[in-house]
This record gives sequence, C-alpha cells and structure tokens, in this order.
Amino acid sequence: MGHYRARVAYDGTAYSGFQIQRTEATIQGELEKALHRLTQSPVRIAGAGRTDAGVHAHGQVITFTGHWAHGDHVLQRALNAVLPLDISVRDVETVQESFHARFSAITRAYAYAVYSDQVRVPTLDRYAWQVTGPLDVVAMNRAASMLVGDHDFAAFGQPPSGENTVRIVDRAEWHTCHAGTQWIVSTAHELYRFDIEANAFLRGMVRRIVGTLVSVGTKNLSVAEFGDLLASADISRACRPAPACGLCLWRVEYPGDVLVGDEQVESQTPRVSGDAAVEHRR
Repeated sequence: MGHYRARVAYDGTAYSGFQIQRTEATIQGELEKALHRLTQSPVRIAGAGRTDAGVHAHGQVITFTGHWAHGDHVLQRALNAVLPLDISVRDVETVQESFHARFSAITRAYAYAVYSDQVRVPTLDRYAWQVTGPLDVVAMNRAASMLVGDHDFAAFGQPPSGENTVRIVDRAEWHTCHAGTQWIVSTAHELYRFDIEANAFLRGMVRRIVGTLVSVGTKNLSVAEFGDLLASADISRACRPAPACGLCLWRVEYPGDVLVGDEQVESQTPRVSGDAAVEHRR
C-alpha cells in the first residue's frame, strides 16, 4: 500500500463540484473511478478544497492510499490515460501517511477572472465573468487591502463546519491583464484577475468578495461602504456572488514546498523513497 499526493487540474464546467455525490458527476467521483480502474480496488481520496459546481482548478491537491507497484510517474501517466479530458493529474509523489491534502495545507490561493465587453465573448465565458463596463482597479484594490490580515469574514461566507468565521488573508489584489496577441481574445477586451491567498476560506467566500469588489469597481459601492460591510459580519449585506465560471483554485501550499513565481515547481513534502518506499507500498 502506498500513500500518495497528487496535484490535479480541471475544468469544472461539467461537474457538480469536487465532492462526490451519488447521482451527479463530480471531480472526486471521476478520480476515484480512475483509481479503482487502475488499482482494481476501491480508493477514497481527500481534497485540499471542495470547489463548487462550475469552479475550476489549476493546483488542487489530493491524497489517497492504494495498491500500486509501478512508480509515481507511471501512475500519473496511467491516470491521465483514463481520466476525462477535462481533468488532468499534473504530478504524483509518494508521501508519508501523516500527510493530508486538507489538514496539512498552510495556505490556499484562488484566482478569479473578469473581462469587460459590451457583447458576450464565447471564448472567454467558460473561464471569466463578463461585465459590460470598465472597472476602477485602484478603488477595488483599496477595498481589497482591507481583507488582508486576521478578520471575521462572516459577511462573505459560512463555515464548512462549526461556527468559526475568522480567517487570515495574506494577499488580496487585482491586476489588469492586457490581451496582447492571444488568438482567443482581442485588445478590445479589458481583462482583470483577482488573486487572494489565505490559510482557509469560508464556503462561498471568494465569490461573494469578488461580487462585492466588482460593485466597488463599478461605483455602486464605495470603498468605505465595503469596509463597513466587512466589519458588519452580516452576509445579507454582501453583493450577489460572482459566477462560478471565473473562479479557479490556483495553488495549495504545504510546509517545505518550493515556489517560483506563482507556481509550485518542486515539493519537499516528507516523502518515502528508496528501500523505505518499497516497504511503504506493501
């Protein structure tokens, strides 16, 4: 038996979220079906985050235990051969049994994409939220800066369990992205990306934050009003959540991870190697 950590990317459009359901297609369900097919035994995975229906991931992390005797890279290739085309395993490694995708994580980073155009752009709609006018990025960033630190975020979401709504946000900022010469867009579109990183998130927190910050960007809400809303801990005052299509779980970080820019390029998670790896898999 081996204990594994894998990094997974997916287009969440066709799925009812990450968490397995009896009658709906989910990311967890597809991954577990693929693992069952390869190992010939039931495998239950744990995910770092339970993304909602329609939400995407670039760096979701899963852990699982199963029978596999052909090496980590072979397992990665085998999984990608049997998974649906909208799910891919970016890497796999054997780790110690104490490592858990959710409970071992120290930070999670989400990205949210917005584009501005009077007319819907089908090549963008799958991964970004359309707004019809330009956004005041300076005002949105002034409001977003209030999110950084240790705060009660009850105004933007519900706890997945218990009653604790306090979270620690390390980064929250908007960027304007220029389309350049990419074929799927033209320079007529204004593209925006919101990055937020925290120790953990409430259910629905990022999408409500984005929806409310966009209201600041469209002048429907002032920066001061955004601050009052955050302090109120009253979820009824938040704006409508932004659509799921623009949200992507970008990265999950663990102790010992090595990052270059915004990419995790090498894991230093306590792992099993050499003779110990052979013994661990038995």
